[in-house]
Amino acid sequence: MTDPVDRFAARPLVAHYDAPHAAGGQSLPARLRDAFRAAGCDPDRLTLDEIAGIDQLHLGGRQASRSLAALGELAPGRRVLDVGCGTGGASRLLAAEFGCEVTGLDLTPAFVEVAAWLSRATGLDERTRFLCADAARVPLPDAGMDLVWCQHALMNMPDAAAVLAEWRRLLVPGGRVLLHELVAGDNAEPLALPVPWARDAATSHLRSREALEALLSAGGFIPETVHDVTETALDWRRKHSRREAGAPPRETPALPGPSLIFGEAFVEMGRNLRDNLAADRVRIIEGVFR
Repeated sequence: MTDPVDRFAARPLVAHYDAPHAAGGQSLPARLRDAFRAAGCDPDRLTLDEIAGIDQLHLGGRQASRSLAALGELAPGRRVLDVGCGTGGASRLLAAEFGCEVTGLDLTPAFVEVAAWLSRATGLDERTRFLCADAARVPLPDAGMDLVWCQHALMNMPDAAAVLAEWRRLLVPGGRVLLHELVAGDNAEPLALPVPWARDAATSHLRSREALEALLSAGGFIPETVHDVTETALDWRRKHSRREAGAPPRETPALPGPSLIFGEAFVEMGRNLRDNLAADRVRIIEGVFR
């Protein structure tokens, strides 16, 4: 079977999303397990609240995922492909709160390993599974999914047309795409970098909302509902930036957060993302496409 991941092409993106390991440190699963133990948790028996800090690595966290799920009117038993699933937080939320059967897909091996572990640790492994693969070459059969779910992933994919063709192949007739995505704003100034999805311009593939919707249309997807949720995302990012900058020293270790994944640059990434949103260099949309 052809390897579903081009390891050489994936290397810069994998290094970005697991920077401490790429720099010679511990693997991501090892770092997170140690951090959970230090915080007084059993890493093999965790709650969804205990893993919330590393669960959904996109703007808005669980609140944004619930908003998108409500927009898509999800129902129990739906077969969902979670593209760019990261550590699997949205996959677990859709399984736990909406009764969906979810397959998470990500290019970063450490994310896939962590996602599978966290689903086992939270008792959701029977309704979630995870694959390490390129979203443009998914090793799954035709017409096996009712929904494609994608939050903050297309901006890392240079060949979005190929990805959308895969979505069309994987979906049943009438299947839908639920999208929560970063798009370029009207301000054409260069992005303040690094940001959570890129340390430099080479791994950022932001498109304007118009360009993204044109790609979706060319791929055979008709918009049902599309909302600009930039202000909500900016309010959320401002709150978290204040928390990250002003967090006092703790007598006991905190539960794991995004800095364990992205490294020491994460605070700067969050601050830059806030500033890019405020300056209209970046916007956020959520939508349903059939």
